[in-house]
This record gives sequence, structure tokens and C-alpha cells, in this order.
Amino acid sequence: MLTKEQLLAAPESEYMNEAQLAFFRSLLQEQADEVRASLKEARETLTKFENEPDELDKASIEEERRMNLRFLDRQTKLLPKIDDAIKRIDSGDFGYCAVTGEPIGVQRLLLRPTATLCAEEKQRQERQERNFRDA
Repeated sequence: MLTKEQLLAAPESEYMNEAQLAFFRSLLQEQADEVRASLKEARETLTKFENEPDELDKASIEEERRMNLRFLDRQTKLLPKIDDAIKRIDSGDFGYCAVTGEPIGVQRLLLRPTATLCAEEKQRQERQERNFRDA
């Protein structure tokens, strides 16, 4: 199995070879397992909240519950993205921008293995969103 250093040191001609794809598959599978475990734990925590008669305790519990629900929402949205990335590995599309077809880049994929856009395309879309929002 490749290390991150080996992955970053690989020449561009070896981009998304079998070893790199195996590295990212393993990384994504590990993330999926972590997300599933954290979702299970967060759901269990939510079911354990008790009704507190004290107003301060009640406010604290409600804030904690709100934070847990927000965490659950984010993790629930992340899991399909991880599964889609694994499917892209299987189909041979992983590591390439969905819009331009250009390589996304190993460094970007290490930071966000679920990325579907190269940095340039992502920046372009964010600029468009900002312009649309400001208009």
C-alpha cells in the first residue's frame, strides 16, 4: 500500500494508476466506516437525552441536541458522497473533473477524496455563485 508521501512523489504519468486507486479506495472505505460508526453513536446519544426540569439544564441539553442533529445531517450527506467516490473508482472516473475531464490532483484528493471538480472549476463555480448572490 502506498503512503501519502509516495502518492505525492509519484510522477504525473502515473496519475490514478492501480496503486493510487487502491490507496484512495482504502481511504474512502475507512472514512465510510468512521462515518457509519459516528452516525450510530450520535443517534444513540440523541435517544439518551432526558427531560430536565431545571431551565439551565434544559437549555444546555437542547443546544447539545441541536449540535448533534446538525452533525447527523452533515454526516448523513457525506456518506453518499463517499459511496459515489468509490463507484467512480470502479468506473475509472475517479480523480478527474466531472466538468473539464482534467485531473483533480492528488493533493486535492488527499484533502477531499470525495471531490468531483478540479480546483480551477470549483473556484469558477464559486465565483459564479458569488456573482449571482451579489446581483
